[in-house]
Amino acid sequence: MNIKDCIEFANKNPVCWLSTAEGDQPRVRGFLLWYADEKGFYFHTGTTKNVCRQLKKNPKIEVVFFAPDANQMESRMMRVSGKVKFLDDIALKARLMEERPFLKAIGTGKPDDPILAVFQIYTGEAHFWKMENNMRESEIKKVRF
Repeated sequence: MNIKDCIEFANKNPVCWLSTAEGDQPRVRGFLLWYADEKGFYFHTGTTKNVCRQLKKNPKIEVVFFAPDANQMESRMMRVSGKVKFLDDIALKARLMEERPFLKAIGTGKPDDPILAVFQIYTGEAHFWKMENNMRESEIKKVRF
């Protein structure tokens, strides 16, 4: 397993669960990955949302991607733990608006809209999990990025 396997898995299974912390309270919500590449895992949100405030206060994050299988023993998950940074890059936000046109209906519909936030998990580790690993979590190989 290497980072390319992690990137491929995330891009094929973009629906994920993302966790943050608010004080000592974990917060989990469903999210849709924008894309993953060799530099990290990219997401977007609104600056008015709690998730944005939580990540700015504490950039530590954990995300779980899931690929279900009819045979539950073959279902597979990937856990990504790391840190995020916010990217204030107009070209990147313009690309986001083109690739996700539904965002144009939010705010001004322009990439320089201050309500639009793009963040990247830029460092951390990832690992895969299947039911066969259920009682051997400490033995699972982790990939650092």
